[in-house]
Amino acid sequence: MNTSVIDRKVVLTKIIAVLAAVAASVALPQIFHAIGVISGTGSAVGAAFLPMHIPVILAGMLFGPVVGLTAGIISPLVSSLISGMPVAAILPFIVVELAVYGLVSGLLCKSGINSFVKLLIVQLAGRAARALAVVAAIYAFGNEKLTLASIGEFIVAGIFGIIIQWMFIPLCVERFKRN
Repeated sequence: MNTSVIDRKVVLTKIIAVLAAVAASVALPQIFHAIGVISGTGSAVGAAFLPMHIPVILAGMLFGPVVGLTAGIISPLVSSLISGMPVAAILPFIVVELAVYGLVSGLLCKSGINSFVKLLIVQLAGRAARALAVVAAIYAFGNEKLTLASIGEFIVAGIFGIIIQWMFIPLCVERFKRN
């Protein structure tokens, strides 16, 4: 088969993967926010279950660093434009975190590391990047609305989402690789 035909198929597959990850990253949080409205907990449900993270991490793990990084940057921006969430005050931090999730999961996608261990590395990298972004906002840019305590708050708030990712993502990656 002609190499240019293969290259076009690869590019098309990656474009579709980015679009699917962005669509899922926009749709899933809306479901969780609706549950929050119905239950009276507001946006806390989305912050707890981290629904935007799963499609981005999967995009990187399944399709590589370019797809993961692109989905990680675009997803929160599109979601914010469409729904107003994430709100402007936290949008840059979410973009940084999701971009790192997508990039690192993509960089690890072809490594021989167990999927669960890959996920732990990805989660640590993304959370560390967000924490560094908060520290930079406070000390380098003089953001007086943020505190260092907010780092602990977003980590604790997302514990349920992290656990869901542990159960769901390695299973999806292994199933996808088998098929």
